[in-house]
Amino acid sequence: MFYLLKSFIQMKILLNNSDLNEALYGVSDLGFVPTMGSLHKGHISLIKKSLKECNKTIVSIFVNPTQFNNKNDYKKYPRNKSRDLLILKRLKVNFVYLPSEKHVYKSKLKIRSKLTKKEKVLCAQFRKGHFEGVINVMKRLTMTIKPSKIFMGEKDFQQFFLVKKYLKKFIKTKVISCDTVRDANKLALSSRNLLLKNTDYKLAGKIAQNLISFKKKLKRVNSFKKLMLSKKKELEKIYDINIEYLEFRNKKNLNLSSKIKGSKIFIAYNLDNVRLIDNF
Repeated sequence: MFYLLKSFIQMKILLNNSDLNEALYGVSDLGFVPTMGSLHKGHISLIKKSLKECNKTIVSIFVNPTQFNNKNDYKKYPRNKSRDLLILKRLKVNFVYLPSEKHVYKSKLKIRSKLTKKEKVLCAQFRKGHFEGVINVMKRLTMTIKPSKIFMGEKDFQQFFLVKKYLKKFIKTKVISCDTVRDANKLALSSRNLLLKNTDYKLAGKIAQNLISFKKKLKRVNSFKKLMLSKKKELEKIYDINIEYLEFRNKKNLNLSSKIKGSKIFIAYNLDNVRLIDNF
């Protein structure tokens, strides 16, 4: 009886596609949480949601090189596989997929992921090829794993939006958004936060608090574009930062918006060469 119980809660670590196919054979109602590791409470919230909603849960850890438009950014991306595995074991995740680059990209699938001109907004405007890389790897992982549901955080809202849109075209997998998890100082949790100096971490929290307060006070105005431009200049002056974009956009299509309901404020900026994004 003890052996059966131990086997039931044992986490299976899958290193290649053969292991994956064998482990997932006959598994139904599978939840999938794709990650690049350095797990934090945001990831944990996604995993807990999958464990609650699905019969089985698989978490992937793969730092995808094709979505980095800066080689140094790829090299310095935080990695801590041993700590990640301890977290996943504690959560009683059923499967962990740790593929190498060759296992993800060995399939010669003709995957077209070129964004349209209309979609090249926000981060897509500043990170050439980034979302094409994200969509490509998500298509490959999804076609290999064949989950019923994929759980993604709203912190990377544009990523969630595009993955959902492109996956819908070729596979019947539900892509589910989950609320952004924030630290005590209101900064959205991100693996990149580990790269921040303490002073920059505190500053990023102040920027998040400022925009949360700003969003709550928003009322109907003649031009949201002018309002965002004015707010951008204000934040840059107060916090001595350079903001890539600060825009108000509709959640359903990411078009510029003039309606408070159903819209979000999107921001991207750099602190000592660490690029941060958020939405409110």
